[in-house]
Amino acid sequence: MDTKMQAYEFIDKHRDGMLRLWEKMVNVDSGPGCKEGVDQVGRLLADCFAEFGGKNRFYEFKDAGNMLVSEFGNCSEPFIILTGHMDTVFKAGTVSERPFKIEGDKAYGPGVLDMKGGIVILTYALKALKAAGWDTHPVKIILHGDEEVGHTYSSAAEKTLDEAKGAFAAFNFETGFLDNGIVVERKGMYQFQLEVFGKGAHVGNDPENGRSAIREMAYKILDIENLTDWNKGNTFNVGVITGGTVCNATPAYCKILCDMRYNDASYLPDVRQQLQAIADKTYIDGTTTKLTETLAFSPMRRLESTMNLFEFVKATAAEEGFGTLTPKAVGGASDSGYTTAAGVPTCCAMGVQGARNHTVEEFAVVESLFERAKLMIALLAKIKTN
Repeated sequence: MDTKMQAYEFIDKHRDGMLRLWEKMVNVDSGPGCKEGVDQVGRLLADCFAEFGGKNRFYEFKDAGNMLVSEFGNCSEPFIILTGHMDTVFKAGTVSERPFKIEGDKAYGPGVLDMKGGIVILTYALKALKAAGWDTHPVKIILHGDEEVGHTYSSAAEKTLDEAKGAFAAFNFETGFLDNGIVVERKGMYQFQLEVFGKGAHVGNDPENGRSAIREMAYKILDIENLTDWNKGNTFNVGVITGGTVCNATPAYCKILCDMRYNDASYLPDVRQQLQAIADKTYIDGTTTKLTETLAFSPMRRLESTMNLFEFVKATAAEEGFGTLTPKAVGGASDSGYTTAAGVPTCCAMGVQGARNHTVEEFAVVESLFERAKLMIALLAKIKTN
């Protein structure tokens, strides 16, 4: 029996173990502010990797989940990156409200799809190959602890660029799509907030002395959303607004949280100038506005080498009976933006398939956990450095 088939057999024999690891990770709160939980998941995985030869190290951060790197073989030679993130978008306490469960052919729970299922896939694909004696290429696993907040409080983005040097291929195990799409391009993400400071007043006794922060912000909201340029692929969304205290007082304060998606980072300097001009413009005399950048994510560029890697993935999936894969460009950001920025061909969304991630309806198709593990085994078993 060849290496690939031995590894396939390993997956068949360890389906229960894969499900147990999935459940363990999902049942740890690891959303924003849950550094302790993220780091717990990291330690669990480091122990798993060490069992089959991984040499682990952590980048530790004070205000963000730690970043785990595990190396198999000599990564000073051309190596393969398997990557993803351990954090979720869900607040502390979510696990107690809706822990991991399987109903029918679907699994549910916070982060079951995005992206703890993907971590199980990369773990067991490599574990199965190692059990079968595979050592053709060095492999570096990179798992982030703060992807969902864009590495705002860590240097993980810069560390990823450094860690990616020397890789000849990368696979990101982000959310897999039900349509068999493999992501080869992603938009970048830029988030910011505006705060307007006005002047409060009693709207019955002293209305003329009020300076409404909400009214000022209303003009600025329209200005921001009017920056959307469909031809360039720049889209703006004002997603959250807060302000005021009671309806019989002029609101002295208002804040909005905004999101921009873009294809080309060269547009950002102009966008920043446009946003600052909006902040500086005054519609209601006596108000002032402050602009603050809160998060930035590099776009995943569609590299020619990525398309070559995708064709290899597509052909392998067809040969192994895993369906017809298609290339996909999406608006959602991921850390694949950093591997492609380092010039590494990258296929993203290699994880468990499902839908509705970032919502309470998030689900993953259980059988795809095992199928995608076998696809990854087949890819690693035959991939070449050129």
